[in-house]
Amino acid sequence: MTPVPAQLRQSALDHYEEMARLGQAFGSPVRLRLLDLLRQAPRSVDALSEEAGLPVANVSQHLRQLRAAHVVSSERQGQRVIYRLSGPMVASFFLAFRTFGEMLLPELDRLKKDIQSAERGLAPDEFRQLLDRGKALVVDVRPNEEYHHAHFDDAVSIPLEELPSRLHELPRSKVVVPTCRGPYCPLAIQAVSLLREAGFEAAHFDLDEFSEGIGVETPMVPRSAPTKKAAARKKRSS
Repeated sequence: MTPVPAQLRQSALDHYEEMARLGQAFGSPVRLRLLDLLRQAPRSVDALSEEAGLPVANVSQHLRQLRAAHVVSSERQGQRVIYRLSGPMVASFFLAFRTFGEMLLPELDRLKKDIQSAERGLAPDEFRQLLDRGKALVVDVRPNEEYHHAHFDDAVSIPLEELPSRLHELPRSKVVVPTCRGPYCPLAIQAVSLLREAGFEAAHFDLDEFSEGIGVETPMVPRSAPTKKAAARKKRSS
């Protein structure tokens, strides 16, 4: 057998070193939290610091590590530096990584069930049937900047802190379906409790589960680009 040249052998070994850089980037709870926030919308260091409840210096240090691994990118806008995921694959990997963890780590799956058990959510087929019959109103309770970056094509924006003063905007003839950042986000569950106390029929739903369970390419679209499905549903309900 012809021996493998030393340079090729070293290159084969070095690729593990490069892959380990990604492992280091994803190997911190703080960095995972920052990535999840950037998955919702680009943000400045100050905005990330405020949302994550962490010192600016701490957030900056973690962002430098994420940039070094090419997981996030940045651009200067006036006096601010805005950070964003370096591409759609980062968001896809984040979701796959979390699903992988739920399959292997009993504690992670337990945490998910604990959060969701606070209020029963809709199953993907229930959500689809309500939408197809025009019987659901999807309310995005995330902060405005996250909604404006991308949102489910039928959703209206009412941030959680504004919901009590905007209940009059909601129809009582439909099931109000709050959504937020995913299965570990408590905002939608808090919204369901508030809506039910006010007499609305409400149930939360995880849009990540919708895209995986029904085969939708992505439920989140730019605000200015409604999908054909949304137009068809609106036509049927009018």
